[in-house]
Amino acid sequence: MILIREISKSFGPIRAVERVSFELPAGQIAGLLGPNGAGKSTTIRMMTGFLTPDSGSVSIAGIDMKSSPARAKAQIGYLPENAPIYPEMSVKGYLKHRAKLFGVAGRDLSAALDKAMSQTRIADVSRRRVGQLSKGYKQRVGLAAALVHNPPVLILDEPTNGLDPSQIRESRSLIRDLAHEKTLLLCSHILPEVERTCERVIVMAGGQIRADGTPKQLITQAPGPVRYAVEVRTNPSAGIEHALRVLASVPGVANSSPADSQPEDSAQGWSRVMVEASAGETDLREAIAATAEDRGLFVRELTRNTASLESLFIHLVDTANDPSYTRIGGVG
Repeated sequence: MILIREISKSFGPIRAVERVSFELPAGQIAGLLGPNGAGKSTTIRMMTGFLTPDSGSVSIAGIDMKSSPARAKAQIGYLPENAPIYPEMSVKGYLKHRAKLFGVAGRDLSAALDKAMSQTRIADVSRRRVGQLSKGYKQRVGLAAALVHNPPVLILDEPTNGLDPSQIRESRSLIRDLAHEKTLLLCSHILPEVERTCERVIVMAGGQIRADGTPKQLITQAPGPVRYAVEVRTNPSAGIEHALRVLASVPGVANSSPADSQPEDSAQGWSRVMVEASAGETDLREAIAATAEDRGLFVRELTRNTASLESLFIHLVDTANDPSYTRIGGVG
């Protein structure tokens, strides 16, 4: 449904996007994630025809954006970060205006308006002026305007920006409902937004795609060691140094170090130690517990801290300028 091949874009000496490629099949909801300045918005603008790539191609529903821009754009419902709505118009009047721009007319117009307002739950404010609405309702009006011509593809750029927590939950619900019948790309720099809404995550940093896959796939392939948080009790006179030496001696452990925060009852001999596994090690919990018991340490808590999408995201952003990076994930 969306096919992006090797698109690049520069603004003078600044290379904003470099050889970005991915494909979204029909019915998929994907998140385009990255920090500010990663190239997300430039990529979105090339996909929607607002910018022309310096090289590469964009195809929407099998229609090439360069050779047939009007037909390709008609397949897209686009909600930009700041929706261009007219505050002096009524909600229904604005949606009627948008529908006519896409050629929706006659008997189809009334049905299109009713469906878009029903999908975005704004029928109750259809007669109100857009400028009188709350931020959350204005965002819904913008989404209805993107839907009113019934496009097969939806592209949403920062759809929850500026909303309060209640409005964010409502927007997530709307987006998930729409994903049942649309191919949907959600662009955001907010990790929880993408992680909770999307079945696929595409991470951009430094103008390139750094990772692409389901959240579970990306976490599984995330670089970096596995760490364990261990709370143990030693003889108070031995202190945490004894615990550090014992846990560092466990086969498969690379190093041990004091945790940033220690238990409130540390005066009674309790310590919290971070243990880092050597590369290639899988699960050391049994070995850690057995060694601690053999050496006279009582384990109160043992937690395996695996990689998370957040840690992967931070790693990719931190290494954005590393030319030797290896793209994570195999989707696209």
